[in-house]
Amino acid sequence: MSQRNAPLAGIRVLDLTRVLAGPWCTQNLADLGAEVIKIERPGSGDDTRAWGPPYLKNAAGENTSEAAYYLSANRNKFSVALDIATERGADAVRELARQSDIVVENFKVGGLRKYGLDYESLKAINPRLIYCSITGFGQTGPYASRPGYDFMIQGMGGLMSITGERDDLPGGGPQKAGVAVTDLMTGMYSTVGILAAVIERERSGLGQHIDMALLDCQVAMLANQNLNYLTSGVAPRRAGNAHQNLVPYQVFAAADGHLIVAVGNDSQFRNYCRVIGRPELATDERFATNPQRVRNRDTLVPILAECMAGGERDDWLAALEAAGVPAGPINTLDQVYQDPQVQAREMRRELPHALGGTVPIAASPLKFSDTPVQYRRPAPMLGEHTHQILSERLGMSEADIRALAQA
Repeated sequence: MSQRNAPLAGIRVLDLTRVLAGPWCTQNLADLGAEVIKIERPGSGDDTRAWGPPYLKNAAGENTSEAAYYLSANRNKFSVALDIATERGADAVRELARQSDIVVENFKVGGLRKYGLDYESLKAINPRLIYCSITGFGQTGPYASRPGYDFMIQGMGGLMSITGERDDLPGGGPQKAGVAVTDLMTGMYSTVGILAAVIERERSGLGQHIDMALLDCQVAMLANQNLNYLTSGVAPRRAGNAHQNLVPYQVFAAADGHLIVAVGNDSQFRNYCRVIGRPELATDERFATNPQRVRNRDTLVPILAECMAGGERDDWLAALEAAGVPAGPINTLDQVYQDPQVQAREMRRELPHALGGTVPIAASPLKFSDTPVQYRRPAPMLGEHTHQILSERLGMSEADIRALAQA
């Protein structure tokens, strides 16, 4: 079942995850050619199968059973429906783990131990196993036993303290991101950790346990905002669509809409000032350098905003592009997928689907020159590959599979 001509061809992954952080990680691995076997609870499966509407529609325009949320994070995988709470189900999963290179799970801390599916149990039968645990707070610390969800972690981890309009302006207050960025970043960090462990195993011959926490990833991803605080002792505050360290780097209102201007250096600022017809601002000692512009933000920005309001959005975008000043529109998702650059990069694809005829997907952003991402199958239906995997991977007979199903 392994995919030839793919970076992770021959790597086998046992996926014991659900919702988003774990499935995002294993979808990355599957996109790279790994064989990913997703174990799901019989009857209900991954929680996100019920997170709709919207659902994939069939040829008649009717809803199918496949929720859009689930479809977004589970392509290129096999689905096996097994009840790990039964002895036979747990035995089957253990045997799959014995044959696997990687296990990814996001059960609560210690939750798999009673089924003999924790790291220590599986390491005993497969010392080369790379085992990645994804939880809200990690395997250690005073919060280890707590459940953790993206929204609450965005608050606890500081992201919402720097996201949203300034408190002194209309609409001010904490705001979450428009997608579950903590889950997504944890999935990405987990992918990186797993791939590093694969390389280490080539040297040592041994696997290891990777302990991933949503809170850790949320804190780490704050990047420059972390250092803004750690070097100054002053916690950054919400700045709306402005930037804490650059001016002008924000949204401006034109006469017929909004656009983003992202000036990253003093040369770009000089070009920007010429475009808006105020070249003298670039030589004003209050604004000539970025540190001065940051200090005098409240004086400069209203001047710029007044200039921008006098022109139309697309005219500004064309003039700024010609002058080498980074600027762009604020697109809705329908506009995103109509954008010629997005289309040229083939970020929307279609895969055949048993219920929908086809299913749209957002493509992987990974572009390889020699071993490209291959879109082999859509997100599987619940238990779609149970018989195939139990027969081909575990060598179970028809009678064995029927007995397992009855159990």
